[in-house]
Amino acid sequence: MTIPKRDATSLRKIRAIRQKRRAAPGSPPGTLVPDPSAVAPVIRFIGYGPDDFHEQEVSEIENLGPMIAKWPVTWINVDGLADLSLIQRLGEMFGLHRLALEDVVNVHQRPKVEEYEDHSFIVTRMIHSDQAPITEQVSMFLGDRFLLTFQEQPGDCFDLVRDRLRKHRGQIRERKADYLVYALLDAVIDGYFPVFENFGERLETLENLVMGQPSRDQVAQIHGMKRDLLIPRRAIWPQREMVNALARDSSLHISEQTRPYLRDCYDHTIQLMDMVEIYREIASGLFDIYLSNVSAKMNEIMKVLTIIATIFIPLGFIASLFGMNFDRDASPWNMPELGWYLGYPFALAVMLAIALGLLWFFHRRRWIGGGAGNGGEGTAQTDYAD
Repeated sequence: MTIPKRDATSLRKIRAIRQKRRAAPGSPPGTLVPDPSAVAPVIRFIGYGPDDFHEQEVSEIENLGPMIAKWPVTWINVDGLADLSLIQRLGEMFGLHRLALEDVVNVHQRPKVEEYEDHSFIVTRMIHSDQAPITEQVSMFLGDRFLLTFQEQPGDCFDLVRDRLRKHRGQIRERKADYLVYALLDAVIDGYFPVFENFGERLETLENLVMGQPSRDQVAQIHGMKRDLLIPRRAIWPQREMVNALARDSSLHISEQTRPYLRDCYDHTIQLMDMVEIYREIASGLFDIYLSNVSAKMNEIMKVLTIIATIFIPLGFIASLFGMNFDRDASPWNMPELGWYLGYPFALAVMLAIALGLLWFFHRRRWIGGGAGNGGEGTAQTDYAD
C-alpha cells in the first residue's frame, strides 16, 4: 500500500500538536486525551487457523465477540484514534489496562514492552519514507489467542504479512499470536532499510558535489541530512531494547519457539543502529570536507591574486617614482596621449573595461557571485553545522 506523502508544513503542525496534546499535570492515571488531528477509526478483523482464514471490515465492535470465539487466532487492527469511546470499549472487551490505553492515544511513546497479567503491551515505531521521514506509533496488545493493534492512520507495511496469511505461505497460520507479533515487528524493522538506502544514495550524491564543486547551499543540505537522520535514530535505539526484552526476558505470551525469530529481529536493529551512526559520521565528515575544499580554493585564489599584485607592485612603484608626465617636446614618444582630444575619457573607458573584465573573469572562475571561494563567506557557514 502506498503511504501518502506529506509536506514539511503539515509535518511541523502534526509534531506541534503532539507536543501540546498531553494530559494536564495532576490528571488521574489512564486519562485519555483526544487528538485533534486523529482520523476516524477503521476496524479490520482477521481470523485464521491451520485450515481456514477469514478477513473482513467491522463496523460494530459488538460483532467481534462471536468472531473471536470462533477462530484459534484473531488479529484486530484499528486504523485511526479519533474515537476514544471505541478504544475504551475495546479495552473493556479484552481486559486491557487503562495505563496502556492512555499510551495508545498519546502517540509520542518510545518503543517499549510492558507485561500485564493476561496480555503484553508492545509499542513500536513504523517509519514512513517521505521527503522528511517521520515515524508512526503502532501499539500492540498480545494475548494467548488474540493480537490487537492500533495505528495512527491508514497505510502500513503489513501487506506482505496479510498476504502470507491469505495464501497460507510459510508457517504463520500454524503458529500462535506471538509469531504474528514477530512477523509484524520484522516488517516494521525491515521498513527502515529502504529509508536508510535512500539516505546512503543522497549522501553519496552530496559527497560528489562537495568534492567537485562545493557551494554554500550544500551546507544546508548537510545539516538537513543530519537532522533527518535523528528521526530514525530516536526510534531505533529504544526499538533495540524492546525487541531484546521480547527475545531474552521471560514473557508468558512469547513461546520458546518464537524467541529465535525475535533474536533475528534484534540483529536487524543492531545493523540499523550501525547504519545510522555511520551515516551521521559521513554527514559530519562532509562538512569538514566542505570547509577543507573551500579553504583550498581560497588559497588558490589568493595565490593567483598575490601573483598579479606582485607583478604590478614594481611597475606601480616605477610609475609613481617618475610620475610618467615626461616632456612631450623632448620626444614624440613621451606620453602622446596627453595631447589627445579624448584622452581623458579614453583612459576612464580603459579602466572601466579592465575592471569589468576582471569581474567577469572572477565570476567565471566562481571566485565571486555564489561560488565556494567568494571571499571568506564559505567559512562563515560554520554556524549551520551541529
